[in-house]
Amino acid sequence: MTAEDTSGKPGQIPTNLRLLLLLEEVAKAGVPVTPADLVEALGLPKPTVHRLFHTAESEGFLQRDIDGRSYGPGPRLRRLSVNTLSSQRLRTVRLAILNSVVESVEETCNIAVPDRDGMIYLDRIETKWPLRIQLPIGTQVPFHCTASGKMYLSSLNPRYIDRFLNAQVLEARTARTITNPGALKAELSATRKRGYATDNEEFMEGMVAVAVPILDDQGRLVSTLSAHTPMQRLSLEQIQQHLPTLREGAEKLSELLLN
Repeated sequence: MTAEDTSGKPGQIPTNLRLLLLLEEVAKAGVPVTPADLVEALGLPKPTVHRLFHTAESEGFLQRDIDGRSYGPGPRLRRLSVNTLSSQRLRTVRLAILNSVVESVEETCNIAVPDRDGMIYLDRIETKWPLRIQLPIGTQVPFHCTASGKMYLSSLNPRYIDRFLNAQVLEARTARTITNPGALKAELSATRKRGYATDNEEFMEGMVAVAVPILDDQGRLVSTLSAHTPMQRLSLEQIQQHLPTLREGAEKLSELLLN
């Protein structure tokens, strides 16, 4: 056993804890990181950190970013995050908060989390109205043409937005979908400034939506709270009148993450 693999000495990280701490640091960073970025944070030798990154990548807990050098959460780590948020105790309280929002708004509301290729509906409560739009829990929707997706994109560092726009084909889902990268970038800038996102029949004809962020203790978006409705019932302007209720619900959901 080499010196770097020895555990139990004062100030050293036990071997069986190192990978967990590395994943924690990657998640905490909120942006792709390189092994060199974490050498000092973990206090481990560079070869050890590189080996941990390699193991995490090969097992699907981390994946390389498009620059080929940095890493972000992989599919298994993202699933772990969703499963943690879906734990029974948390979900019971979260659904109670979501239900109170739906009772006030009287429209379907969702909690969505970002995944690699779009937003995933983590929780959803349907409106009591017979006319409704069916998008069940687990549905993945695009970033560029949904209120929740645009809310998430607006929270990213501008250089990551540029990377997304350079790599992503902005598929037209309706005649109103924003497919011009410059126009979408301007929309995301406006979203960031006003603190909420809209979907004006961009994802589905006849449907409008608004979304607000759910933040962690560092003020970073971890998920979104949104409401959507058929236009036969409410216009985009009318559903935006429920933003105070959505923001209050998002604040309660953010507090739930801290407990």
